[in-house]
Amino acid sequence: MRSLGRHWPAVAGLGGTVLLLEAAHGPLSSLLSLGAASAGLWLLSGRLRPSGRQLPTTVKGWLERCQTVLLSFERLQPAGEDAAQQRRREQLERLQLHREQDHLCLALVGGAGWSDALQSAVLQHCPAPLPLRVLRSHPLPPSSDHWRWPEIFRLCDLLVYRLDLPLKASDLRWLEALPEQQPVLVLVDRPGGDWAPWALQLQQQLPEHLRGCCWPWSPHNARSLAEELQPLAERIAGLGPEQRLITLQRCLRELHAGWQVELEALRRAEWQQLLQRTQWTVAAGVVVAPLPSLDLLVLAAANGLMLQEMARLWDCSWSLEQLQAAALQLAKACLTLGVVEWSSQALASVVKLHGATWLVGSALQALSAAYLTRVVGRAMADYMALAAGVPEAELEALLQRQAPLLVARAAEEEKLDWSGFLQQGQQWLQQQAAAGANSLSPSRTVMTTS
Repeated sequence: MRSLGRHWPAVAGLGGTVLLLEAAHGPLSSLLSLGAASAGLWLLSGRLRPSGRQLPTTVKGWLERCQTVLLSFERLQPAGEDAAQQRRREQLERLQLHREQDHLCLALVGGAGWSDALQSAVLQHCPAPLPLRVLRSHPLPPSSDHWRWPEIFRLCDLLVYRLDLPLKASDLRWLEALPEQQPVLVLVDRPGGDWAPWALQLQQQLPEHLRGCCWPWSPHNARSLAEELQPLAERIAGLGPEQRLITLQRCLRELHAGWQVELEALRRAEWQQLLQRTQWTVAAGVVVAPLPSLDLLVLAAANGLMLQEMARLWDCSWSLEQLQAAALQLAKACLTLGVVEWSSQALASVVKLHGATWLVGSALQALSAAYLTRVVGRAMADYMALAAGVPEAELEALLQRQAPLLVARAAEEEKLDWSGFLQQGQQWLQQQAAAGANSLSPSRTVMTTS
């Protein structure tokens, strides 16, 4: 009673909303049921405090974050996935070993290839402030199934790409496949004639983040080599101890991002089962509610429980302010995009086609509640995935920007599965009609005596 006394303004506000909605008929009442869902979630969610979703800023922080993701895999992955989990552990262990090394790593790559003489010239004219490990690749293949750089090159502190003009499609694909944050310098074999037209052409062809990293050189002209390698010498001279930490953080961040993609697939699989259960729980609650307005309370409670479970799946917690902002922005987006009106009209036409469904007085409300649960649940799942790693202060602004897109995408995906949803809905309505008929049929008791 004390708890109810503290929260009586919220309860009164929810009751007022219910009364208003009782008088409102049409798409708006369905839309405002989403607002009631947020209120029910406030009453049911308890203390959902944020766990601090900011991305780490240190190597130690990234290692801890990756360890947390490994624990999430162990909790969600199906049985028999030990090999995949072992692969992830080995990836993290290799980065931890790299942390203990005290040398810089320089990679010499490119479609044109590098000779021993060119490598010696680079090392002669470009001294490093720390011990230097040089990796030299064979000429890069002109085609690839994945266009993905091996891990050993992504771990390098600086990658020097030798480019031969004119620019080939394979060179462009390899350059585009480089991580944007990886330090790169492109040494372009100087062609004959004026360099300016070639430079302009490269500026138009290369990715934007590489346009300022190109320098011409004449690899077989020993007299000009020292001067032409001066930009590279300056880059290598600036690779101090802090560069090793920057490189390691970048690799940990890339590893974490790849793992999140894999983890998201596992989350979506479990979430899909949760959504299937929730939508028909909501629909059943709407049907059995003794008063038409009570379906809003059922919708609020069921969606609140679903969002709580989703928060567990995505390893995140939500404050009251975040929940209210999410519900409000998604509700506005549903109204703006006409999702509620479209679903109500479509479901009304379907219910009228099936006479058996009229045995259930609240068939349209039940199916509408189930469909809106699907749309809101999918949009919220997308938002939780999108917000992973976003600082708490930016979450509300992020949802304001993304809510229309999230709801539109969720509604469009649900429309693609509209026939499947209708088949499920028809089966559910038939089950409800049969259950109602059985409950109304008279029962016969046979008394026996010995």
